[in-house]
Amino acid sequence: MRGLVNKLVSRSLSVSGKWQHQQLRRLNIHEYQGAELMGKYGVNVPKGVAVSSLDQVKNAIQQVFPNETELVVKSQILAGGRGLGTFKSGLKGGVHIVNRDQVPDIAGKMLGQVLVTKQTGPQGKVVSKVYLCEKLSLVNEMYFSIILDRKSAGPLIIACKKGGTSIEDLAEKFPDMIIKVPIDVFAGITDEDAAKVVDGLGPKAADRKDSIEQVKKLYELFRKTDCTMLEINPLAETSTNQLVAADAKLNFDDNAAFRQKDIFALRDPTQEDPREVAAAKVDLNYIGLDGEIGCMVNGAGLAMATMDIIKLHGGTPANFLDVGGNASEHQVVEAFKILTSDDKVKAILVNIFGGIMKCDVIASGIVNAAKEVSLKVPVVVRLEGTNVEQGKRILKESGMKLITADDLDDAAEKAVKALAN
Repeated sequence: MRGLVNKLVSRSLSVSGKWQHQQLRRLNIHEYQGAELMGKYGVNVPKGVAVSSLDQVKNAIQQVFPNETELVVKSQILAGGRGLGTFKSGLKGGVHIVNRDQVPDIAGKMLGQVLVTKQTGPQGKVVSKVYLCEKLSLVNEMYFSIILDRKSAGPLIIACKKGGTSIEDLAEKFPDMIIKVPIDVFAGITDEDAAKVVDGLGPKAADRKDSIEQVKKLYELFRKTDCTMLEINPLAETSTNQLVAADAKLNFDDNAAFRQKDIFALRDPTQEDPREVAAAKVDLNYIGLDGEIGCMVNGAGLAMATMDIIKLHGGTPANFLDVGGNASEHQVVEAFKILTSDDKVKAILVNIFGGIMKCDVIASGIVNAAKEVSLKVPVVVRLEGTNVEQGKRILKESGMKLITADDLDDAAEKAVKALAN
C-alpha cells in the first residue's frame, strides 16, 4: 500500500521496535490485472500484455507491439516501490524503458528473480511475470485515488495536480494541492462531484467533459467491484490530450468474494506469506511478525495485549494468531502447524480465556498437535474460563512437558525465560 493512502486505510502493529502492517481483509491484484479490469469499464489504459517466459516476450513484441520502437518493461509483484527496487541478482530497478530489441534481455533478467523494494522487506518477492507496455508521451502527471473513509462514512476521492512521485511528500510540501471529494454512497457520484475532482486535478489539455466521464467510470469500477482502494499514480495526460491511468493499484473487500468470483479468481497466493495462506484456508486470523515467541490466542484484543506484555518482559512476538471464539480441535492443530513452521519461533505461548471458546477443546488440540508435529520448543499455556478444569486435566494426563501459567503476566514472563533457556 502506498503512502498517504496507506495511512488513511490501514493501521500497523508496532512490535519488537519495528512496524508491521496489519492484515486487512482485502484482495490485492497485480498491475496488469488492474489495467485489464479498468479497460473493461472504459477507463483509458496503456496497451500492454503480461508475459511469463522469453518465448512469450518475443511473441508479444511481434504481435502486440509491431510498430513500437520503445517499450516499458515492468516487473509484477504485489508490492510498491518497484522502480527503485533492486534484484538480488544485482539488477537495479524493477521498471525499465528500453528499445524493443533490448526487451528480451531485460525481461530475462527479471523473470524468476527476486526483487527487493521498500515494501517487500529484505526477503523480496519473486517476479513470475513482467508487464510489457507501450511507451506513452506524457505531458502531465497527476494523482488520483478512491478510498473508503471513516469520517465521511463512504467513498472519498483524493486528487492532486502533481503525481508520479510520493504522495506523502506532495502532501507535506503542497498541502493546498490535495483535494478530497466525499461521495454520497446512496446517491453515487454526480457530475458536480466529478467536476470538482477534474478541477482539482487541473489537466492542461485534456477535454474537460471527457475527463469528467473518466472520473465517473473510475467510481463505477470502484463501486461495482467492491473495491476498498483504487489508486492511480500517475493519472497522466498524453500528447494526444487523453487522461490515461498509467499505473494503478486496486484492492477488493474479501467479504465480497461470493459475488466477485471472477475478480477473486485473480488472487496470486505465490505472492502472499504461505503461513497466512495456510491460516486463511482453515479460517484463522494470522499475521507473521519478526519475533521469536509464537502466540496462539482467542480474540484479537487479547492477542494484541499478549504481544504487548511479551514485549514488556523483553521478548518479541513472532506472530498475531487469533483462533477466534469457536475454533475446532482441527483448527487448533493447524494453528500449531503454522507456528512450528516458522524457523524463528523458539517458544510458544498459548493464552486462552474461555468464553465461547472452551478450554478443553484448546487442550485437546494442543495434545493432538503434539502428536502430529514434533514440538522442539517450550510451550507455555495459560487457560482460564469455560471448562478450564477439564482442559488442565487433559494437558496433565497427556504427559506433555508444558509450562503452565496462572495469568497473562506470568505466562509472558515464563515464555521469555523459556526462550532464554
